[in-house]
Amino acid sequence: MSEIVRIAREEIGQGEVPLNSNNTKYGEWFGLNGVAWCAIFVSWVYFKAGNVLPKIGYTKGYAGCQTAYNYFKTNGWLVTDPQPGDIVLFDWNNDGRYDHTGIFVESVSIDKFKSIEGNTSLVNDSNGGEVMERVRNYKSAIFARKPITK
Repeated sequence: MSEIVRIAREEIGQGEVPLNSNNTKYGEWFGLNGVAWCAIFVSWVYFKAGNVLPKIGYTKGYAGCQTAYNYFKTNGWLVTDPQPGDIVLFDWNNDGRYDHTGIFVESVSIDKFKSIEGNTSLVNDSNGGEVMERVRNYKSAIFARKPITK
């Protein structure tokens, strides 16, 4: 299991305090508390794993899914063979705008995979207030892999 997945898994069940506030330890660390935090969660996990993301709109990584997509595309990070610990971006409406992000865990079937995501729930995929492991469809996702730097 990748260190990124291990750290993300340890956070399952963490959430907002108070509920429905978007206030989290991840937002506090990022310096942008009280806002949608799925991307901030991914940035935090990478930081904790010692695999710090570059400035993708913010010094500590990314806070917006579309900004991240543009960065990943421009810098050749997009991949079609996701591996544990890769970043996943979701386009729920299939409109080319990315709505949510998380960390790829594993494939569970030809059309489904597991991911760990911040700010999700069973009733709101993109602003649910909790870190959860979810099963998702490949058709709504793209994947990005941070290049290994030496």
